[in-house]
Amino acid sequence: MSTPKTSSLSIAELKKCANEIRKDVIRMTAAAGSGHPGGSLSAADIVTALYFRAMRHDPKNPSWPDRDRFILSKGHASPVLYSALARSGYFPTERLITFRKLGSPLQGHPDMRRIPGLEASTGSLGQGLSIGLGVALGRRLASRDYWTYVMMSDGEMNEGQTWEAAAFAHHHKVDHLVLIVDYNKFQLSDATHKICDMEPLADKWKSFNWHVEEMDGHNMEDVARHLEAAKKISGKPIVLIAHTIKGKGVSFMENNNHFHGVAPTEEEAKKALQELEGKAL
Repeated sequence: MSTPKTSSLSIAELKKCANEIRKDVIRMTAAAGSGHPGGSLSAADIVTALYFRAMRHDPKNPSWPDRDRFILSKGHASPVLYSALARSGYFPTERLITFRKLGSPLQGHPDMRRIPGLEASTGSLGQGLSIGLGVALGRRLASRDYWTYVMMSDGEMNEGQTWEAAAFAHHHKVDHLVLIVDYNKFQLSDATHKICDMEPLADKWKSFNWHVEEMDGHNMEDVARHLEAAKKISGKPIVLIAHTIKGKGVSFMENNNHFHGVAPTEEEAKKALQELEGKAL
């Protein structure tokens, strides 16, 4: 029996939702005094477009066999995922403020055993694509019609396991699999080009015979269009290289790698929320 997606918001509604998700990220990390706001903010527009437009999923039936799957390989960006799940209806939004608290299911890295709607426990970087590949192969074996989406950080391109999975996916012509690279140009300790430059990134994926597209990860029209177009590709895996800005939406966090794994202070959070409130007007 077919189940409809939870929602299909307009572009204007998606932008407003992404802004609310960014506010959640600030509130959650500030209240916890820890977390990873930078990479959560860079992913907010894409995660919003997935959960509120592109993906078929049902919060009332999280195990629906034909649901689309999303795997957040960059598990340290869990705040953006928790916010999307809560605002989709998987659990009350009031629970978000318990992020990283003792006893809370909303820990720093996603735990699928404790949270409805999660498809994988992630956080060991470089493993998400391999997990998604297995899920996509499961679709083929079960003759299902769902799509598997994986979001990976650009720093994870340094991991050999990523490229093993890329080669395997092409060899076995795995389709209904969309990898999204949150290409915000920073990783834990510095800019990605200083740690291990992966450019030309698009050409690398093309050399592995993936269908490759690049998009503006903060242009909601562009994101929605690419996610929709991806569903028309068959017979091969797809990678969407999303050009993003770390800390997007908050002026003093943008391209500021200090906020990779440092939560805003109470005063910084107040300033950030004021900025985001202004963007909602």
